[in-house]
Amino acid sequence: MKHYFVYIMTNWNDKVLYAGVTNNILIRTGQHKVKLMKGFTAKYNVNKLVFFEEFSYVRDAIEAEKKIKGWTRAKKIKLIESKNPNWEDLSKKLEFYSGTL
Repeated sequence: MKHYFVYIMTNWNDKVLYAGVTNNILIRTGQHKVKLMKGFTAKYNVNKLVFFEEFSYVRDAIEAEKKIKGWTRAKKIKLIESKNPNWEDLSKKLEFYSGTL
């Protein structure tokens, strides 16, 4: 069974927020960290995974991404802090669970 993820990444300093969708959260966060994803995320050094949610169907993940992108910054921050109050880099924890993804 495929897994799909909506995620939010940020940089360390100004907390720029970027929402995206992927079917491989480990590879995608790695691409952002080494700036393989050109454009906004490379320009603003977006390299810290602060939120993700898993879905079984790609359409649900895309719908969640669109919804998050339409939210205010304050609402996005509230979402992040509801699951990750210290804004930890969750990609470090993903490495331990990669066998189940």
